[in-house]
Amino acid sequence: MTVSTDVSWVLDDITMEGTVMRPDGDGPFPAVVLVAGSGPTDRDWCSPMLPGSNGSGRLFAEAFANAGIASLRYDKRASGPHAMQNVPKLIGTMSMASHLDELVAAVDVLAAQEFVDPTRIVGLGNSEGTLHVLHYATSDQSVPFVGLVLAAPPGRPIKDVLLAQLASQASQLPGGTELMPKVEEAAARYAAGESMDPDPALPDSVRMVLSSFEAPANLPFARELWVESAVDTIARVGIPTLVLIGGHDVQIDEYADGDPLRQAAVANAGVTFAFPPHANHVFKEDGRTPQEVATSPGNGYNEPGTRLDPESLTIILDWLAGVFGTARGRS
Repeated sequence: MTVSTDVSWVLDDITMEGTVMRPDGDGPFPAVVLVAGSGPTDRDWCSPMLPGSNGSGRLFAEAFANAGIASLRYDKRASGPHAMQNVPKLIGTMSMASHLDELVAAVDVLAAQEFVDPTRIVGLGNSEGTLHVLHYATSDQSVPFVGLVLAAPPGRPIKDVLLAQLASQASQLPGGTELMPKVEEAAARYAAGESMDPDPALPDSVRMVLSSFEAPANLPFARELWVESAVDTIARVGIPTLVLIGGHDVQIDEYADGDPLRQAAVANAGVTFAFPPHANHVFKEDGRTPQEVATSPGNGYNEPGTRLDPESLTIILDWLAGVFGTARGRS
């Protein structure tokens, strides 16, 4: 039996909301704070831009509770049901630092729960969220993490990840490869501190993605994100760290991202790598080809019936048991 409770707190005059899930009983339990990926992804790892409500964040929280681990997952201030009200208040203030502030506040809330052992908290980030848990772990915090799970961390600057993803999508369109020089020209202008000014010949969907990096509500964060990767910080992590990249991930690649990360962490014995072959970007089991995933609406991530990749979940739970000093996650 598990217990789920919604919680809220205030950060910079904006109410943040999340969900604590825990095993039945008094504890104290080890715990995980779950940090969602990019864009308006909510606490469950669902997004209004993607169909479906079967998010991996909620599924991970349920699996952790069944294994004796509490968790907190939260809506970033620009995501969730109150995003439309919050975004105008965030214009000009959204940054890597502001995302770290959100995570710090969330960890404080989690650590304050009477059934949580505040000395055994792990940060688990997905995609962009891996950068935020890395920033937390490599800064001075009153509630330090005892470990990190980096699920699909970018081993290249986000600019390169985005261009590779757009190139893959363009290759599926008639004449799509001819459009990539126009995308690269827009990216080069942005990297030089200028406006993207995407060519009108580009598909609306591509121009929307590029223009999102210039939206006032996303600045200065988008320019910081444009040049950052997990390579920048992984070597400085001083706690056990698990890196996972799925074989069916169409955004983060085992080699293009995994190789730079392995090279950066070569002297850090505390970093473990795993490459579950059937996992997609949100660590659902996925038997489709990467091409089928890339061309599916919303990549099919959160459709009913999709489930966490069993191998990925086993890897994470076994690793957490070792970090927490428990028998397969049981407190």
